Amino acid sequence: MRHFLTLKDFTKDEILEIIDIGLEIKKNLKSKIYKKELENQTLGMIFEKSSTRTRVSFETGMFQLGGHALFLSNRDIHLGRGEPIKDTARVISSMCDMVMIRTFEHSMIEEFASYSKVPIINGLTDSYHPVQLLADYMTLVEHSASENIVCAYVGDGNNMTHSWMMLAAKLGFELRIATPVGYEVDQTVLADAQELACESGAKIITYNDPKEAVKGATVVTTDTWTSMGQEEEKEERIKIFKGFMVDENMMSLAQSDAKFLHCLPAYRGLEVSEETFEKHSKIVFDEAENRLHAQKGLMVWLDKQR
Repeated sequence: MRHFLTLKDFTKDEILEIIDIGLEIKKNLKSKIYKKELENQTLGMIFEKSSTRTRVSFETGMFQLGGHALFLSNRDIHLGRGEPIKDTARVISSMCDMVMIRTFEHSMIEEFASYSKVPIINGLTDSYHPVQLLADYMTLVEHSASENIVCAYVGDGNNMTHSWMMLAAKLGFELRIATPVGYEVDQTVLADAQELACESGAKIITYNDPKEAVKGATVVTTDTWTSMGQEEEKEERIKIFKGFMVDENMMSLAQSDAKFLHCLPAYRGLEVSEETFEKHSKIVFDEAENRLHAQKGLMVWLDKQR
């Protein structure tokens, strides 16, 4: 049995296999071919952090695969209201075939997985967002942009940045990260990624100047400057991140056919300009849709490992 907590735990071949399964499922869906590969199975979905794309994609995906998804918020279960994580894990995993968790502390999902009888999927923690990276890479494959990637990440050193680092380290491409001073990536995660990069040939470079990072890039990506739970810091972050907005001037430094990605929600006029977002909206919303297909590929793959 395998869990999907971070891309660090997966080989390059395994990541590509998951993507291939997702692409095949997507192809079948467009042809109205529904293979009930998870028929009569149940996915428990624990949400300590709310989300549009995570809930819709997992719930829809499980239905299309012939299974059923249960939405479980803090109001629905005793987790966070006195019951130990290990007890909740043992109960839910005895009744469900798979569990997706979207939470704050990464240690919570690790503890849950250690007591679970079924595969656990990280739907997002404060440290990593690996399911989003499956969708991002699937999108680059579809748009013929997955070869010789030079990716520039501009913004906060957050869970998305950490997941990009792990993807680059596993697949062996160049990743340039530009963050303001004081908002750099977690140094332990960076050290882990750079150690893995030595094996794959990846390059992971950090900057405090976004223009240096974007220069010559084939992919430019960003994320909100203020993640859930950081709302009190919003005004201060807007001041500190000035100059980190991805706009047409910044994109002009990348290669002429560079792709722009955003995991959404996008705040125009902050991390991305209205003009740049709309210019690249086709690929951004393909990326959003691919959360559905990549996660179906992941769930089918995890089911096969049992």
